[in-house]
Amino acid sequence: MNNSFGEILRTTIFGASHAEEVGVRIEGIPQGVFLAQDVFTADLERRRPKLRGETPRSEDDMPIIEGLDSEGYTTGDSVTIKFINRNKRSGDYSRFEYHPRPSHADLVQRRKYGDGYDISGGGMASGRMTVALVAAGVVAKQLLGGVEFDTRLKEVAGCCDESMFETIIAETAAKRDSVGGVVECRVSNMPYSLGEPFFDSAESVVAHLLFSIPGVKGVEFGDGFECAKKRGSERNDMIVDAEGRTLTNNEGGINGGITNGNDLVVRVAVKPTPSISLEQHTYNFERGEVEPLVIGGRHDACIARRAVVVVEAMVALALAELKLREG
Repeated sequence: MNNSFGEILRTTIFGASHAEEVGVRIEGIPQGVFLAQDVFTADLERRRPKLRGETPRSEDDMPIIEGLDSEGYTTGDSVTIKFINRNKRSGDYSRFEYHPRPSHADLVQRRKYGDGYDISGGGMASGRMTVALVAAGVVAKQLLGGVEFDTRLKEVAGCCDESMFETIIAETAAKRDSVGGVVECRVSNMPYSLGEPFFDSAESVVAHLLFSIPGVKGVEFGDGFECAKKRGSERNDMIVDAEGRTLTNNEGGINGGITNGNDLVVRVAVKPTPSISLEQHTYNFERGEVEPLVIGGRHDACIARRAVVVVEAMVALALAELKLREG
């Protein structure tokens, strides 16, 4: 099972939703980076469920950090950040071994890793794993200097009116259903020249990590799929000064796989939570026929809302890896 990423900033995620712990080990962090517990607080709090329609599963998510010196600084060796799973209800998931949830990873995980693979809480495919991704993103931000992030939920169930998001999600939760959403990450004060043409383009590396987030089904940069509807004469980003700034930013801050110094703009489509309480009809492998399935447990009605900080974390991790490659 390969759960690692990065040539220089080697990041490995471990654990599972209902294992004893989840966490991340990061190699390649330079010496002298301050990573005491308080550095992680703000972003971990952004991920925490607190609004209507979000999971009632409550974990304290206090990071246990290994590999720092006595004052909280990195030593040049690897750093491990762990989170203990305390609020588990593994019994809610045993029936999904033979009656797997639609659009979830229950079936494919057991086919790949064997019948002994524990799918409790969704296993490795659970949104619980994103706490480790957020922690990795915090480390990455410490390496990026003056780069600034503006990441927000831009769309819920096709609605772009932010004032309606909470109402839509709450009403959907009351109907025992779920909705998807779109998250936009905008990064300013971007360095020039990150990325390479083709396989290590800035888009490729960022998208690689964004697609590692459970539930992400689409990624676009700049004007994305809308560019296919335009003519070059109306879409081209005209350069307006010696710094390379452009009048528009349809390219999303990247030309030919290389960052151009303008804002990086990337949007992510997050699917509706597949675990819903409405009755669904899906194949029961024990009985050999399609049967009704009602999913209990504790699930978000819109995972996109809590995914905002996770998207930001993965963009940060990609940029930190690309920056370190530049030396």
